[in-house]
Amino acid sequence: MWLAIGVLLLGALLSYVVIAVNRRILEGAGVPETIEGTAFERTAREFGTSTVAIIARLSGYFIFILSVLVALTVADVTFISEFWNRVAVFLPKVFIAILVLIIGIVIGDKAELFVEERLRGVKLPQVSVLPLGAKYSVFYIAALVALGQVNVATNALIVLLGAYTLAVVLFAALAFRDLLASGAAGMFLLLNQPYGIGDRVRIGDTEGIVQEVDIFVTHVETDDEEYVVPNRQALTEGVVRVRQ
Repeated sequence: MWLAIGVLLLGALLSYVVIAVNRRILEGAGVPETIEGTAFERTAREFGTSTVAIIARLSGYFIFILSVLVALTVADVTFISEFWNRVAVFLPKVFIAILVLIIGIVIGDKAELFVEERLRGVKLPQVSVLPLGAKYSVFYIAALVALGQVNVATNALIVLLGAYTLAVVLFAALAFRDLLASGAAGMFLLLNQPYGIGDRVRIGDTEGIVQEVDIFVTHVETDDEEYVVPNRQALTEGVVRVRQ
């Protein structure tokens, strides 16, 4: 019994040390700054904690639970032997599954913020679904990995993931067909350079001086106005270089 109590106390001390060390490692690696602003971090702050603290405590609790089971075994509790054999295999999987879910949620939130930041200057209504698509795609993959850790059959979920991926590709092809066409036209224009910056051109009804040519649009400026012409229009309607 005294040995069991000693194991329990040692487990509690080791758990405290693991929590403190993991927290320092995560903070030293810059994790708090990296996940700042994510939904998971904001929710954790509302409960008076943080993502780093949750992950660190999770590892400490895992160590403490193991010490409790070892203490019960040392104390020769009759029913614990069979229970320990099952838990010894299953508990690490549960720990990894929970950790994967937390990391997946954090990465999903971060992916949403990253995509929003990258697409902030794109003025297309279809673009608003991309951040959410990135977020929930990461969530779904994390859930698959977590369920696989606890031996839950994920074959049906993998099939659904394939169907989801196909649906995303089809949606992107339909929603962004004009954007993709402009991108393809932009690649052609950049490679062949039928006109350049400073040239006076007429594209359809738009005439002016070329100020900028990028992958999607051409900026044409007149005396008092600036036009943003999709590159696909330059190919479909043709470009006239105006000689001065």
